[in-house]
Amino acid sequence: MLTIKKLTKAHAGRTLFYETELIVNWGERIALVGPNGAGKSTLFRMILGEDTPDEGQIVMDEYGVVGYLPQEAGDPSDRTVLEIAMSITPEMGQAIRTIQLCDAKGDNTSDDYAHAMDIFIANNGYQLEPKAKRILKGLAFKDEDFHRPAREMSGGWVMRAHLAQLLVAEPDLLMLDEPTNHLDLMSLLWLRRYLMNYPGAIFMISHDRDFMDELVETVYDIENQELVRYTGNYSKFLELKEQRYEILLAAWRNQQREIAHMEFFIERFRSVASKAAQVQSRIKQLEKIRRIEKPRQARRVFKFIFPQPPRSMQRVMELEKVGQSYGDKRIYKNLDLLIERGDRIVLVGPNGAGKSTLLKILAGVVPIDEGQRILGTTTRIGYFSQMRSENLTPNFTVLEEIMNADPELREEEARAVLGSFMFRKLDCEKRVEVLSGGEKSRLSLVKFLVNPPNLLLMDEPTTHLDIMSVEALSQALKRYEGTLVFISHDVHFIRALAEKTLHIAHGTVTPYSGGYDYYLEKSGLLDNPDAMNM
Repeated sequence: MLTIKKLTKAHAGRTLFYETELIVNWGERIALVGPNGAGKSTLFRMILGEDTPDEGQIVMDEYGVVGYLPQEAGDPSDRTVLEIAMSITPEMGQAIRTIQLCDAKGDNTSDDYAHAMDIFIANNGYQLEPKAKRILKGLAFKDEDFHRPAREMSGGWVMRAHLAQLLVAEPDLLMLDEPTNHLDLMSLLWLRRYLMNYPGAIFMISHDRDFMDELVETVYDIENQELVRYTGNYSKFLELKEQRYEILLAAWRNQQREIAHMEFFIERFRSVASKAAQVQSRIKQLEKIRRIEKPRQARRVFKFIFPQPPRSMQRVMELEKVGQSYGDKRIYKNLDLLIERGDRIVLVGPNGAGKSTLLKILAGVVPIDEGQRILGTTTRIGYFSQMRSENLTPNFTVLEEIMNADPELREEEARAVLGSFMFRKLDCEKRVEVLSGGEKSRLSLVKFLVNPPNLLLMDEPTTHLDIMSVEALSQALKRYEGTLVFISHDVHFIRALAEKTLHIAHGTVTPYSGGYDYYLEKSGLLDNPDAMNM
């Protein structure tokens, strides 16, 4: 379906790709991985024709249709959510709007109406609408959202509408750039199940390890300006990449020994007349050798021994008969909840069910309408909200912010832990006020880790983290001896940490005395995936 031959591309004075190749077969599931800045998004742009290679070819099958989901949505204009989902072509979108306008006027005899109906029927419009609604529901849209103008919604919801549009259209090649970024856990699980049966090829960039493990069968890794192909899912790729490193390292060492022997012979016998022919032979051999570049070991998860929090009482916090409303909307009524020392609880449920509200109640950042919030006498709370920058000092540098959080932390330790969360040497000298939203999020996370409270409340802590940083966070929290309550849509992260699950829906909190897989089994979601967003 897609063939890339001898592709070379430089950007900002740096060569991203050199004479590299890639093939996407019909129906294949592929992940594109590599460190930040390696060229993943650049490669996507070249495939889409938005950028051009310096050399080489990108050949798409003439009958293949490509659909692309970017990381950020464009202007939704005045279209409704359903109009976006059904607009598989611009002509179809215009036809739908014309039909709706004529129906509103009671005018179904005009030439415009007849032409629009012809386009609508030619695009299988009567089957399109039920399909679009089914997909929108899977992505957590409610019936009342279908006819809302998309511009009234957040960027994340607009992205979901555009994702629905692609799934409705079913292009032959579905290109997805971080498709899980704007999804809650339930929508993510639904999407994963849907894509397992997708009829076309899928080519994705993702930082969600579990998502890739479940879907992909081929991984292309950007390494040393090449696209290196691995067969298997992401976990298999990690295993094969390590094996490849060991093989390349052995080959490089053998070649270095061979070169050293030749150079030693040349230097020793350069002035010996009887050895002149042999010396010249060695020189020619050296010139012909295609030198192996020393392989760089794959980035490893950084392990840092974080200080442990002071021990809390057995009863860390308790909610008794708590009621909470937002305006006329009742979120909780008579909610009872006990959190005990050492609990590791994940909150799950459909979007808008009240997960973040419950974290805010536990953190004490919103006053409750009814009932009691009883805090243990030795409980010290750390609340990692989605508004990350509130606990940062704008005029501090990144390094100063971390050193100030824990005065006993040595500078080399601070730099090492910052590096594990994607802060390079120069980044450590940046002032907090100039950081991006993602950088502020990661910096806030490091602050919690170097000086942790004994009750840690975390709302989507893996947002803006790459796979290695998520793994570093996961390992740090495994060693954390305090109490943890969190929300996440990263299944790998949840599996690694959760020991109890609270499902929240319609104001009801249902406890499950086990982790994520136990919850899936006992809740029946494995047998009834359509219930995920109920």
